[in-house]
Amino acid sequence: MASEPVVHVIDDDDAARQSLEFLIDCAGLKVRAYASAIDFLTTVPDMEHGCIVTDVRMPEMSGIELLGRLKALDVRDPIIVITGHADVPMAIQAMKEGVADFIEKPFSDDAILGAIRAALARHSDRTQANEERALVKERLESLSPRECEVLDGLVEGHANKIIAFDLDISARTVEVYRANVMAKMHARSLSELVRMVTIARLPD
Repeated sequence: MASEPVVHVIDDDDAARQSLEFLIDCAGLKVRAYASAIDFLTTVPDMEHGCIVTDVRMPEMSGIELLGRLKALDVRDPIIVITGHADVPMAIQAMKEGVADFIEKPFSDDAILGAIRAALARHSDRTQANEERALVKERLESLSPRECEVLDGLVEGHANKIIAFDLDISARTVEVYRANVMAKMHARSLSELVRMVTIARLPD
């Protein structure tokens, strides 16, 4: 079971950081707060996943610089950028680089909480899809080479007789392999089997 998502708040302004941390906590969400991007980066190897909320203008490392570092580290949690009016062009550029959202100061409680919940929902959907894909790949690896060949024929939409001809085996043997494939893949129908294989073969 996936762990409860965590909202990571990064802001060098103590009052702003503590206020946002309190708001998120009162909304029933798990939250962790950091006084700098560098402080947050030290936790990345063991971080609890969820979403990241970062201010743009911070000493030592800005929110935009943090974005680049996280991308290099292959951190895929959605990122929300908090920006002042003068930083909007910078935030728009960040959006083009994959930031989930940016919130302009001053913002309402509803605006920031709405952005956080939307980001967490997208992350949850992606996490669920990744878990399903990993499970399908694990099941595919349990197939024998001949079962994989029969699977490929089924996915191509070929009838048992065609698969039998292509593999130079009997149609009855194909039926046996087909039943094994369906059982090992936990597929209740051919269409479900095709969907599974399609998911597993999507590019990373």
